[in-house]
Amino acid sequence: MRMPDNAAERVRELEVPFEDGATWVRITEPTEPRPGAVPLVVLHGGPGMAHDYVRNLAALADETGRLVVHYDQFGCGRSSHRPDAPRGYWTPELFAREFGTVVRHLGLERLHLLGQSWGGMLGAEIAVTGHPALASLAICNSPASMQLWVQGAAGLRAQLPASARDALDRHEAAGTLDDPEYLAATREFYRRHVCRVDPMPSDFVASEAQMTAEPTVYHTMNGPNEFHVVGTLRDWTIVDRLGAITVPTLVVAGEFDEATPATWTPYLEGIPGARSHLFAGASHCTHLEQPETFRRVIGEFLADHDAA
Repeated sequence: MRMPDNAAERVRELEVPFEDGATWVRITEPTEPRPGAVPLVVLHGGPGMAHDYVRNLAALADETGRLVVHYDQFGCGRSSHRPDAPRGYWTPELFAREFGTVVRHLGLERLHLLGQSWGGMLGAEIAVTGHPALASLAICNSPASMQLWVQGAAGLRAQLPASARDALDRHEAAGTLDDPEYLAATREFYRRHVCRVDPMPSDFVASEAQMTAEPTVYHTMNGPNEFHVVGTLRDWTIVDRLGAITVPTLVVAGEFDEATPATWTPYLEGIPGARSHLFAGASHCTHLEQPETFRRVIGEFLADHDAA
């Protein structure tokens, strides 16, 4: 099929019916499709942070000659929101079913799956089921256990300036998590371990703004921020199920990532043949801090596993 010459015409947006609403999907087609290049589906993080901050991965369409699919997971971004849904509604199983619905609707018989942060956790949840369409899995900046995540975050938090540590402790004890002092201390943690680009990239700001405006999914499953995890995912782990993943797997993280090595090492130990790449000088949003290098590493991995 001949692709349009106009780049804008190579981006399609559609809604896929899901539950009693819809999932918003964005498809980027390559200018010059490469024969045999398997489509890539990107899972954003949060949960509930929408796709904007990983939108730059659409550049892989032209760089690798493949279709790239983004979508906003149910409950956030441009997909249907359910602020009144009961707490137990928001589960990994819900989002795994959503992924299956999107894949079937698009008719993707074979695909690479890349998940960033929570998206990598979700990608692992999908992979352990032996989903027949998966050609490979890229787990980016993701923990294999939230208990390991919390422990790692506590270690990083202990390295903050004393004034920031004190502000975090006092306001969490008092429940005043919207106090400017608490928010300033949170930003210091983010500056060190979430995204080291200053100022924050506009795509990250867009994802954060939509989550702040409607935080149902993030607050329910995670909590108020990246290191105060009190949501329904606080006891989540996939460590004891990783042996069920049989597709080629790449695990990537940043040197200063809030996903510390202890959080993602279980993927390497538990998934047969899994390999890793650590980005020196980067943190959690490696793809925003070192975009060209990140896409090169991912692109090479995808090309290695396009063949059946």
